[in-house]
Amino acid sequence: MIVAIDGPAGAGKGTLAKALAERLGYPHMDTGALYRATAFAVLRAGNDPEDPVVAEAAARALDLTILDSVDLRSAEVGAAASKVAALPAVRAALLDLQRRFARRPPGAVLDGRDVGTVVVPDAEVKLFVTASARIRAHRRHKELLARGETSIYQRVLAEIEARDARDAGRADAPMRKADDAVEIDTSDLSPDQVLERALVAIDRART
Repeated sequence: MIVAIDGPAGAGKGTLAKALAERLGYPHMDTGALYRATAFAVLRAGNDPEDPVVAEAAARALDLTILDSVDLRSAEVGAAASKVAALPAVRAALLDLQRRFARRPPGAVLDGRDVGTVVVPDAEVKLFVTASARIRAHRRHKELLARGETSIYQRVLAEIEARDARDAGRADAPMRKADDAVEIDTSDLSPDQVLERALVAIDRART
């Protein structure tokens, strides 16, 4: 069984995906981390993340061992990831990797922006996890402060709104809710409550 989780930045889809993977005993892939890793490689080389040639080369030479690196969580890398993700050549380079991961037994949990619409549109379970921009910005602001980084809430909010616009407005594989996805608004829910709602959706898919 493939569980596809999509939604905007900061909505809680990564937290849910990890919890579901642990509960189900499935491997988990944060597809956004692939784009973050690509963006990190581009920035580390001193290149422009909007340059399709260098971005595609970075995607094809991606070092998967850095996917869990804290270096990928910076605001700079996040903004650059949204830019490389808008490039069709980069998306094509990473698509096969994601599909192979999703289809290996016994199943998988993947989260990102276009998992249920493009990567695995035939996934048995599709969830769209969302929250208001202000709630997501507040969460991100607290996360940055907790890591000892400088953060200004209004700037974080502006970055999230700009990223939402890029992700939803790109020509290739824009972020959107799949027609058959179950939407979960996490604005006023705890992680445990979000998990329970997701498990209900999975139980329904199994019956």
